[in-house]
Amino acid sequence: MTHFTRLRHLAPSALALFLLGAPLAFYMARHGVGLTREGFALHAPDWTRLQDAPAVIQLHLAAALVALAIGVILLTGVKGTRRHRILGWTWVLAMATTAISSFFIHQINPGGLSLIHALSGWTLVGLPMAVHAARRHRVEAHRRAMTGMFVGGLVVAGLLTFLPGRLMWAVFFGPN
Repeated sequence: MTHFTRLRHLAPSALALFLLGAPLAFYMARHGVGLTREGFALHAPDWTRLQDAPAVIQLHLAAALVALAIGVILLTGVKGTRRHRILGWTWVLAMATTAISSFFIHQINPGGLSLIHALSGWTLVGLPMAVHAARRHRVEAHRRAMTGMFVGGLVVAGLLTFLPGRLMWAVFFGPN
């Protein structure tokens, strides 16, 4: 499989993100969503909000960013190599850390779990299944599971952190 062919497989996901994100951004800009109600303001990121966040949120974010970076490399790189296996195990550890740490974060639903925790549960069940598929040389099942966890458990969940009222919204768009 050539590099171009691998990238072509990512095109539908990128298109879907654009088709969902562009209208939202247009609507927000056109209608001034949140300019007064939610304190929307473009500014340089306020990193002190992350520094002031609980340690579990900092761990969660660090693990998620590691998983995101490694995931992009794995999705676009050559499969089946020693490098792929080493990065793959590192990605599995980062994803497991991200998923487990999420169960200790309760900002959306204080004292309980929220719907987003379902993605974490799905990830914790899916990771060993995907590794098992790879060890059994069931490449297609492995690819589908890992891509699904990358897109759903990491990218979608990550995008949800940018909704108004969430920490990443405050870091990038909240009042200064």
